[in-house]
Amino acid sequence: MRKNIFQVVKASAAAVIISLLFVLIFTLIIQLFSLPLNAVKPVNQVFKIISLAAGGLIFIRGDKGWLKGLIYGVIAVIVTYLLYGLISQSLSISWKFAIEILLGAVAGVISGVIAVNVKKNA
Repeated sequence: MRKNIFQVVKASAAAVIISLLFVLIFTLIIQLFSLPLNAVKPVNQVFKIISLAAGGLIFIRGDKGWLKGLIYGVIAVIVTYLLYGLISQSLSISWKFAIEILLGAVAGVISGVIAVNVKKNA
């Protein structure tokens, strides 16, 4: 049980850290190349999905990858949403947040399933 919780915590932390790094790099790119602001939201969604996949593939092992993925996906989305809200000093919860949680859960489940099956076969 403790091992499973530790895997979820590590996967969530990795997803949050990777997502923050992506956003930092993308912010620099926006500043350097004057990209349009309407590109930010879709790119951030892609970054979140990649970050969730990376967190799961790195840290999820054993069985019940779908459940671990579901949990860490939701946790990572909530934490990153809160962090982005604190950084931008504008935290608002709407139906879009529910969609982000759903997207995080789905990405977490998929990466959790892949992670446990890849490691079994490796």
